[in-house]
Amino acid sequence: MNLRVALIASARFPIREPFAGGLEAHTWWLAHVLRKRGHHVELFAAPGSDPALGARALPVRRPRLSDAARSDISMPSAMWMEEHHAYLGLMLDLARDGEHRFDVVHNNSLHHLPVAMASALRVPMVTTLHTPPTPWLESAITVQDNCPVTFTAVSRFTAGAWQATVPAARVVRNGIDTDFWKPGLGGGDLVWTGRLVPEKAPHLAIEAARTAGVPLRVAGPISNRAYFREQIAPLLGQGVRYIGHLERHGLVELLGSASAALVTPGWDEPYGLVVAEALACGTPVCGFDRGALSEILTPDCGLLAPPGDVEALAELIPRAMKLDRRDARRRAEQFCSLDRTADAYTDLYEEVAR
Repeated sequence: MNLRVALIASARFPIREPFAGGLEAHTWWLAHVLRKRGHHVELFAAPGSDPALGARALPVRRPRLSDAARSDISMPSAMWMEEHHAYLGLMLDLARDGEHRFDVVHNNSLHHLPVAMASALRVPMVTTLHTPPTPWLESAITVQDNCPVTFTAVSRFTAGAWQATVPAARVVRNGIDTDFWKPGLGGGDLVWTGRLVPEKAPHLAIEAARTAGVPLRVAGPISNRAYFREQIAPLLGQGVRYIGHLERHGLVELLGSASAALVTPGWDEPYGLVVAEALACGTPVCGFDRGALSEILTPDCGLLAPPGDVEALAELIPRAMKLDRRDARRRAEQFCSLDRTADAYTDLYEEVAR
């Protein structure tokens, strides 16, 4: 059954390489595999998103507000208003003619308006929960006596976090293309990949690598410049290098050459796409036991230290470097594949579209 899918993405960051984060990477891959399977996908995303995915720009523009409205004490930031305006415009468009264009709407954004306005649509909506509960989204769900949205969560951990508000969320884990993320020879420096922000805590990865006496390469977008300037830049050198924001081909090469990948969340990680990517490249993982990481890793492909315990992490690094790369790759193929994700979503689309 070929489906017509409206895929709602972030209005803040384009869905294109190099990806701003795991959410953008996941959305790109999901759109790609659905189209490859013959489904019609329209991706509603920030301007500048990949046109090869049939992307249509969300109308991210400043609303025309009067001087009186702008001067009101309740006026939020310009970015907040632009996002609100974009999703409001999209939902009004889908309410007007979505039933003639789509079989299902998949809300893959973090914004509350698609959920709040789902009852205005004549087409079913699936919403993926990518984060722990947020006040705006929780409010959009609970204000409705019978919220007409089918929810999925990216891990058992995330489903549990939403249990009180969304007791029936189905777990559909984010997948990675194991044909693209190919195993490498390993044996090189440790690596850390991801957004350079406090909640990902790369500074703790640097401290652990230095304590273990193993060189480390750090890659990812500098999403918080003050954090990078104050807590990362002073730690560079002496075996630690920042190598920039890489596209996916560069990440495959980087991860495949590493002896182990460090994953050091400073918050409860809802899933951990970087873990799946490392495993697919045959690279064992060493990290902190927070959020969903323990759902992905088994003792033969990854080792976890107590959250925030740099000394314990450093002690685990030499053991992680000796884990069999074939076991890491096998775990990715069996547990983290994009085909599993696509199968689960297409089955769900067909179910709600009946």
